[in-house]
Amino acid sequence: MARRLDVTGADGVRLAAWEYTAEPGGPGIVPQPGPGGVPRPGPETARRLGPDAVPRLGPDTAGRPGGRPVPRPARAPQAPHAAPGPQAPHAHASAPGVLLLHGLMGHAGHWARAVRRLTGGHRIVALDQRGHGASEKPAGGPFTREAYVADAAAVVEQLGLGPVTLVGHSMGALTAWQLAAERPDLVRALVICDMRASALGAASQRAWQDWFRGWPAPFPSLEAVHRWFGDEDPWVEVPNPARGAFFAEVMAEHPDGWRPVFDPEQMLTSRETWVHDAHWDSLAQVRCPTLVVRGLDGELGRAEAQEMVRVLPHGAYAEIPDAGHLLHYTHPEAWSEAVEPFLNGVLTP
Repeated sequence: MARRLDVTGADGVRLAAWEYTAEPGGPGIVPQPGPGGVPRPGPETARRLGPDAVPRLGPDTAGRPGGRPVPRPARAPQAPHAAPGPQAPHAHASAPGVLLLHGLMGHAGHWARAVRRLTGGHRIVALDQRGHGASEKPAGGPFTREAYVADAAAVVEQLGLGPVTLVGHSMGALTAWQLAAERPDLVRALVICDMRASALGAASQRAWQDWFRGWPAPFPSLEAVHRWFGDEDPWVEVPNPARGAFFAEVMAEHPDGWRPVFDPEQMLTSRETWVHDAHWDSLAQVRCPTLVVRGLDGELGRAEAQEMVRVLPHGAYAEIPDAGHLLHYTHPEAWSEAVEPFLNGVLTP
């Protein structure tokens, strides 16, 4: 189950964190609806989907959307069920902390199917980063690298997770390694999931701007969301229900139709702060054990991933066959099999 924890981030921004716990008497962590409120699919849905096939959005798409199909909700999406009453310390508050950081346009619920397998004595918390999920979306920002890193540090300190193992995907991985470089006192270990250290460039940002402006939002229905993002989007190379399903998870119903739970302009602002620069220097400053994980068909190429491992003082490498950029989301079992031995190694006293 997931229990909501409210945290104050940098500049007083209200953040929603979600602590994953094993259901009493149940087999491990139970995934709950994400901040968009769309239920998680069951095994039959996953089997109908078939292998991962996330098409590229455009010429350069670190953090490309895609994912698993979801049932259509009967009502407007809601946040996950939060434990009532005061936020008392969790029974496993003394267990080694793990903080999960999603990528651009993601939310904490995207980790649910993967982390349900990581029950070995870890205290697992997933954060809705500013501008995402159930966290505040301040009209004036900021959405800088400094703000995202300061938010993550605030979560670690306020929830008593440190020294923490940071697990980040895409943009969240960059936040994780920048925090590890700046605050080594807070970070025990690091997992980087499919994030490049190289600059992506101005052309990449222009492509994303054009893509967002081409959305036919508001969408009249969730069916229309599935159809456009899974087939009609000009950047879709082949029809892909998984891609449509990913976007259905991050939509909410409004009087005029379905819109994303995030502000696309804020997403562009967030992305603007990191796509133009390379991040090798901050990566080289990370001193804790670090696992670099990539999907075979992800955004992070093998050569660059292995160079990242070489630059890291204590780097290790893992690769998930048949996975794309959203490796933890589309291949939760393979992802956990790659990550759990590393976590157990660094978290074992």
